[in-house]
Amino acid sequence: MRGIDHEFLARVGRFPVRIEIPYDRIEPLRLHRIELGLDLAYRILDAWGRRQRLRDVLPREELERRLFAMLRLYAEETQALSHSVRLPAFLAPVRERVARRLLQEMSDSGRSLSREIAGAAGRN
Repeated sequence: MRGIDHEFLARVGRFPVRIEIPYDRIEPLRLHRIELGLDLAYRILDAWGRRQRLRDVLPREELERRLFAMLRLYAEETQALSHSVRLPAFLAPVRERVARRLLQEMSDSGRSLSREIAGAAGRN
């Protein structure tokens, strides 16, 4: 993941902002999100291999909860990354408002999306 970040930083290096990625904050979020995704994928593939219906192995509410947890972690990672952009002091309050709004929008969308996906999976 750090390689992707370094490529990004090299591309934006010509802009008049300084970016310092807070790995101590984002790596635990990324790791937890990946662990949740792998566990969910394993459970889905295991059910498929046993020819079981997903809803019998993973009830709709649990699937929704797990999907939302992953999306919420992604939103938190995005917020943590927003703090990596160093702007002039007078713009910092704007960045904070935008970051809070983005977190709220991502959380709201994540809840709606996880509900929709879990509902669709439960019907199949």
